[in-house]
Amino acid sequence: MAILDNDLFRDFFLGFVRLHILFHAGHEPVCGVDLMAEMDRHGYRIGAGTLYPLLHRLERAGLLRCEVRVVAGRQRKYYRSTPAGAAVLAEARIRLRELVGEVVEDQGPPIGGMAAQKEDGR
Repeated sequence: MAILDNDLFRDFFLGFVRLHILFHAGHEPVCGVDLMAEMDRHGYRIGAGTLYPLLHRLERAGLLRCEVRVVAGRQRKYYRSTPAGAAVLAEARIRLRELVGEVVEDQGPPIGGMAAQKEDGR
């Protein structure tokens, strides 16, 4: 089984996608089609069956607001971050920076186990 097919990996990925949505929706109104293209630009294929439930959940949580616009004769939903969405993203950025320092940059103090034994000289 490829790692990208792993359900746990998918859960991690969807958390990143949610933050990515809040980021872009905080800068300008975004629609699903544009968000799928943005994710594709980063090398991630996300389908409508995954993206739209994420958008609806963020909207129900009060983190996004939806505006329906007519584009080329068709209705299209555009999403914009709410003040609550901006606050969630701001807090997530603080926490993400700390974790990225440890996970990606391999920085930060070790915890428990062998690290504690090394400090004691055992």
